[in-house]
Amino acid sequence: MADTANNPRNLLTSLILVFPLFIVYQVGVLFTLPILNGADFVTTLLFATLGLTLKGYLVFLASVVLGFVLALALLKRTQQFNGKVFLPVVLESAVYALTMGSVIVLLMTKVLGISPTLAVGLPEQGFLTRLVMSLGAGVYEESVFRLGLLSGSIAVFDRALRMNRWAAVVGGFALSSVVFSLAHYLPPMGDPFGFGSFTFRVLAGVVFGALYKLRGFAVAVYTHAFYDVFVLVVH
Repeated sequence: MADTANNPRNLLTSLILVFPLFIVYQVGVLFTLPILNGADFVTTLLFATLGLTLKGYLVFLASVVLGFVLALALLKRTQQFNGKVFLPVVLESAVYALTMGSVIVLLMTKVLGISPTLAVGLPEQGFLTRLVMSLGAGVYEESVFRLGLLSGSIAVFDRALRMNRWAAVVGGFALSSVVFSLAHYLPPMGDPFGFGSFTFRVLAGVVFGALYKLRGFAVAVYTHAFYDVFVLVVH
């Protein structure tokens, strides 16, 4: 399928589709502070680095929403965005989220012979905190590890180091997935390290990376968010 403006593989379209999730998380953290998603660089910058007050943060959110509405109105006038793509993206992501865990466990146990013991973070936190952190994981972890690290490392391997294209892609997937997995063990809220959980998360990183490259950023974000909701909130 061509990477058109109404295709979720189009980055601008993906960013528009992800925006509601971003806003829900950014409002939700007002009820979870000081707990944030570990990859949440925006809220950390605003509160910890810039010392923004609650009033200033609300003004920031209002300006972001206003900018989004104006940009969306402009895009719709030029017929470069069709909101009808939202529901298919959400449904597709939900299917991936509900099946990826079982597929990874099957691969680990039947092919790799590794016990898929997986530590589940935030066990002592309430429903709202676990829900908000799940949504934040989709937005920020996919932004950092797939949009940033995966794409960036492939570009460096390919263009700067002059590696074969396939080698660059494999290297980018390996690096981003391993770093993604290791990030879950960082203090202060990281899980105790376990080889089974580390392997599971590496493979999950590969899945998210494949969805990002093949189906677009929005699908990767919503799949990640829905998966975390299923594991941390519903399960």
